[in-house]
Amino acid sequence: MNQLNSQQELLKLANTVMPYGKYKGYYLIKLPENYLVWYRGKGFPTGKLGEQLQLIYEIKLNGLENLIYPLIAKK
Repeated sequence: MNQLNSQQELLKLANTVMPYGKYKGYYLIKLPENYLVWYRGKGFPTGKLGEQLQLIYEIKLNGLENLIYPLIAKK
């Protein structure tokens, strides 16, 4: 993946919202950490959403979420 694609994927990750469940409409980066830990134990969903949730889990685990917040589009 080239740098431009990586940047676009990061922007997309920052602006993706949870499509269902208790936290429907929340930006993935703003999901509570305990919810992501629960998913990790239960198993992340398959597909793109699961990949994104795993990445958000790792970002939060390593304390890097403040790098993502500025990428959220202003409405």
